Amino acid sequence: MNKVLFFAHLRDAVGEEFLKIEAAGKTVGDLKAELTLRYDLPKLDTVMTAVNEEFAQDDEVIQAGDEIAFIPPVSGG
Repeated sequence: MNKVLFFAHLRDAVGEEFLKIEAAGKTVGDLKAELTLRYDLPKLDTVMTAVNEEFAQDDEVIQAGDEIAFIPPVSGG
């Protein structure tokens, strides 16, 4: 089982701060595609992804127990 965290507008779109789902064996890109369809999320290609608090690329394979975080770009001034 994996914990998937959402921040900013993604949290609003999903309606939860995090989800517990089975993502082991999938790539980060696979998980992004699945979540985009399931929750009608905006495109996740500009979102930074962290696996176990370290930035990850779309081809990284998720292991059982990994924590995945989706962090949208932030602007401010």
